[in-house]
Amino acid sequence: MSQRLTGLDKTMQSLNVNLGDRSYPIHIGAGNLPRIGEFLEQAGLRGKVAVVTNPTVAQLCLDTVGNALEESGFAVTPVLIPDGEEYKTVKSLQTIYDCLIAQRFERKSCVLALGGGVVGDMAGFAAATYLRGVPYVQVPTTLLAQVDSSVGGKTGVNHADGKNLIGAFYQPRLVLIDVSVLRTLPRRELCAGLAEVIKYGVIEDAQFFRLLEQEIAAIARLDEDLLIETIATSCAIKARVVEVDEREHDYRAVLNFGHTIGHALEAVTGYTQFLHGEAVAVGMAKAALLSTRYGFCDAESLQRVVQLLANAGLPSEIPGDVSLTGVIQAMEVDKKAAGGKIKFVMCEGIGKTRFHWLAPSEILNTLGT
Repeated sequence: MSQRLTGLDKTMQSLNVNLGDRSYPIHIGAGNLPRIGEFLEQAGLRGKVAVVTNPTVAQLCLDTVGNALEESGFAVTPVLIPDGEEYKTVKSLQTIYDCLIAQRFERKSCVLALGGGVVGDMAGFAAATYLRGVPYVQVPTTLLAQVDSSVGGKTGVNHADGKNLIGAFYQPRLVLIDVSVLRTLPRRELCAGLAEVIKYGVIEDAQFFRLLEQEIAAIARLDEDLLIETIATSCAIKARVVEVDEREHDYRAVLNFGHTIGHALEAVTGYTQFLHGEAVAVGMAKAALLSTRYGFCDAESLQRVVQLLANAGLPSEIPGDVSLTGVIQAMEVDKKAAGGKIKFVMCEGIGKTRFHWLAPSEILNTLGT
């Protein structure tokens, strides 16, 4: 199981994802980016580093990261990919591969993902498949990526018919989180990240959920101590789940709470109308509603979920101009669909979940009323 470790200083929290020879540390603190070379050296990395990022993050962070790496003796190659979920494609991967090949990256060279979930997923998949696998490091710069996509080793790209249909499980060597970069985020991006934070409270930790109910405004104001604790708690919950079921044979699917509807909502709107966290927020509200309608969850818990989402500045309804039938059809090509039914993560109150298989017609009939 994951253990909280003594930090490098009082503003640092660290934990391990324990997966045998694929284990790695997660370091969470303020002001970590200028020390990134130290962390890579501690992870046993040397030589060439391809820093995969997008133009927005590059403008804010690339100089700091690049200079720090070079000061520690690393040879840095920036790789810029387009910004946005709609560019999370096989075509965009080619940019990364072309650069790695042109710069003669070897199996001991490193790929570093500097950005949000799109950058992290694509850089991780490139690392998993280039030369059949090279080391990579996650340096997430959005709240959503810090608490979710940077941890656990899911990598991949989207297909026109569904999100993350092409990918691989491939664990990073290190996750380095600097909460200071969150001050550069637009408010909407920050709120989107809170959806994944709220998810952890719903699926496993009722006490954490109560903390979020009390402190969500302070967290959204980026209170540093609260932020570090919130991210550390979220990462610890995800690490525990991943340690039990690394490749999502069964239990890890609990992390998909809200994602079945959320991914479908993203796909049916062309990945342009919703941020990932916003779509997941709607998905969580609807999953809680389904849970209530099927008798798994009490009405008070449903209301608490919807209210906390609202307090976090997140939506809970499918817009009227989006076809519910289209959303249901998008779910049918989801990775969790099998035998004409969809595996749903239901909640049994705050902090407890169960799986339940539903036919598309059942979902349509329940949500359409």
